[in-house]
Amino acid sequence: MRIWTKAALAAGVAVVVLAGVAAVRTATYEAPVALDPGTALAPAPAFDLQTAAAHLSQAIGFRTVSHQEAADNQAAEWDRLHAWLQTTYPAAHRAMSRDIVAGHTLVYTWPGSDASLDPIVLMAHQDVVPADAAEGWTHPPFDGVIADGAVWGRGAVDDKGSLIGLFEAAEALAASGFQPRRTIIIVSGHDEEVGGGGAQAANDLLKSRGLKAQFVLDEGLLVVADNPLTGGPAALIGVAEKGYATLIVSAPADGGHSSAPPPQTGVGVLAKAVSEITDHPFPMSLEGPGADMLRTLGADAPLPLKAALANTWATEPLILRQMAATPAGAALLHTTIAPTMLQGSAKENVLPREAKAWINYRIAPGDTSEDVLARAKDAVGDLPVEFAWSRPPVEPSAVSSTESDGWKVIAALAADVTGAPVAPGLVTAGTDSRFLAEVAQDTYRFQPITLSMSETTMIHGVDERMTLENLDRMVRFYARLMATAAR
Repeated sequence: MRIWTKAALAAGVAVVVLAGVAAVRTATYEAPVALDPGTALAPAPAFDLQTAAAHLSQAIGFRTVSHQEAADNQAAEWDRLHAWLQTTYPAAHRAMSRDIVAGHTLVYTWPGSDASLDPIVLMAHQDVVPADAAEGWTHPPFDGVIADGAVWGRGAVDDKGSLIGLFEAAEALAASGFQPRRTIIIVSGHDEEVGGGGAQAANDLLKSRGLKAQFVLDEGLLVVADNPLTGGPAALIGVAEKGYATLIVSAPADGGHSSAPPPQTGVGVLAKAVSEITDHPFPMSLEGPGADMLRTLGADAPLPLKAALANTWATEPLILRQMAATPAGAALLHTTIAPTMLQGSAKENVLPREAKAWINYRIAPGDTSEDVLARAKDAVGDLPVEFAWSRPPVEPSAVSSTESDGWKVIAALAADVTGAPVAPGLVTAGTDSRFLAEVAQDTYRFQPITLSMSETTMIHGVDERMTLENLDRMVRFYARLMATAAR
């Protein structure tokens, strides 16, 4: 009895001690990535919001649609957009020189007075995805209607809103007589939605000039108004983006008539292979930019979540289960596996000589395409299948610094302009910025606009629109960023 009493007492003491440790860690928990209070920010120059809205409306009218088949594109629409930019922003065009690469990608250079300073590169692409007017749009997708406090149309957010925001900012600064000490470069790709060859050409041009940018800023993340972690707004700045790879899994077979199938068909083998690959997902972990986002926002989270993030030594399994409950949450913490296409016979009563599946991977920082292939091969074991990449994989980006001068300025401006807490994040899609890695010390991905979780579905969807409030934030952010980082 004494032994059991002592054991119970020891267990009780241990519980009290652990509870005390958890309470102290929660009470003293601080965000691992914090704003620098010493960052001095330049004011925004004067500009007219209604004029900016009219300009975005006009830009939406140019049908710079990147179709899956390049032959379907209307090249003249890009030419019209370029001519319109020159006419609409005369002060900016007097201040900057312009190069055109890969047909329609624009590279603007605003020379700084101090050539010893590394330039900054700001990006926004010109092209948009298709939009079918029969999809149920409130306003026609290429009319650029201004109504209900917003500019409506394809590209309003992705990404002509950023393009117009950059040029409105540059025009206001140039018209005010601003002269940067640090060179400002604006890169506007023409084919981001179908691969980004224009951005690669821009990288090659800048590389040939021996440039190494202090930072590159592109689209990617934004302010989520109803962030599930904080219960309110959170400004997420992408410090990395996932890689992209599509693996083709093939199951060769003899083919023949479906009336006399062999015990093992190509389709059957392929089905087993795909099932095994998806049943062996990459493990989730509290590492990398996705985990840094959680830990940083944890400082502003409700007490239960803050306590969990302050004590991951005890709560990590619980946090991972909670993140895994939603596809978007899980995608932040591991490499994802998504079978997307299948190919078999051309006729229902014919056994195919080969069955194929395309499996799309979004590769998290820390993993590589070699890891993807090795894991797939290990999952299928001795099943008679073959593997090939649909095209060369794009590896995940490097993780950019949250201590650099570029981060300090961008983060401080994001907080000041949006009023939201700021955290680093992981971009699970792809942006043109990945092609400028060779000429960038750090790359960040952020639009200074606020959208609710439900509103983000309009990107590449129906009723895409930019509110005037968001457009105002965007122009002020870009103008102050240029004035602060390049002064």
